[in-house]
Amino acid sequence: MQPTRAEKQGQADRPADERLLAAVIDAASQAAAGIARRAGEVRTLDVRFKSPSDFVSDVDVEAETLIRQRLEHEFPGCSFLGEELSPDASAAEGLVFIVDPLDGTTNFLHGYPEYAVSIAAAFDGELIAGVVHNAATGEVFFARRGEGAFRDGTPIRVSTTSEPARALIGTGFPFRAVDVLNDYVHQFYAVARATSGIRRAGAAALDLADVACGRFDAFWEPLLSAWDFAAGALLVREAGGTVTALDGGPLPLQRSSILAGNPALHRWLRDTIAQSGVPMTSTMEIRAS
Repeated sequence: MQPTRAEKQGQADRPADERLLAAVIDAASQAAAGIARRAGEVRTLDVRFKSPSDFVSDVDVEAETLIRQRLEHEFPGCSFLGEELSPDASAAEGLVFIVDPLDGTTNFLHGYPEYAVSIAAAFDGELIAGVVHNAATGEVFFARRGEGAFRDGTPIRVSTTSEPARALIGTGFPFRAVDVLNDYVHQFYAVARATSGIRRAGAAALDLADVACGRFDAFWEPLLSAWDFAAGALLVREAGGTVTALDGGPLPLQRSSILAGNPALHRWLRDTIAQSGVPMTSTMEIRAS
């Protein structure tokens, strides 16, 4: 039996967490600066359809290329799970950077200031560092496993709201799979009728950052890829929150539903969605794939 890549590298070869965090922050900063420079050029960008309602521009590809070059230079032999250049890679073994070079491409193309660079570092499938850099505003969220979460260098925590009637909930529509919208609407109705509001901004990495700093009390989305949520999930956990799949099970570093929030609102949202009459297992994911 051949040894795995991780066994070949050995645990001792894992870079220090603080070094990884510094590197992903720097890579995200460089990518965000490039995106900001291109923000005034949206009318002339090369924009292509990946699928209905899902776009990719040359800005996305340029940003991911820059991130890869920066991190490969510092960590030779690392791997990437990235939206544009390596979407089918695995984050299960060794050092893997999980990259969304421009989360919120549609927002960017319309000048709506809700788009970000998201980078997480995982080792043997475990998240250890992450950054979400809002390329429109310059706000930077980052976290290191066991060391807390921060916004622009200031520690952040999830909200303390425990009453649903006072809660503001974030969400994401299953826009890549409109055939499951009817199921989602049942969830939406159950949540909307019991809370103070629901918001959908269109960039899950920033939605999760908003949970981590208490702007949102909780967030859910039926189907996301790992690059959409990896860095944000670490932010929420390090800020004292809970992150799972919709059914409350572990969140894998692969395509999945997601449910995040402060502990009280996470429990309430999980139960409310469960009682909406829509299956929370892989049914929605299978139909959407």
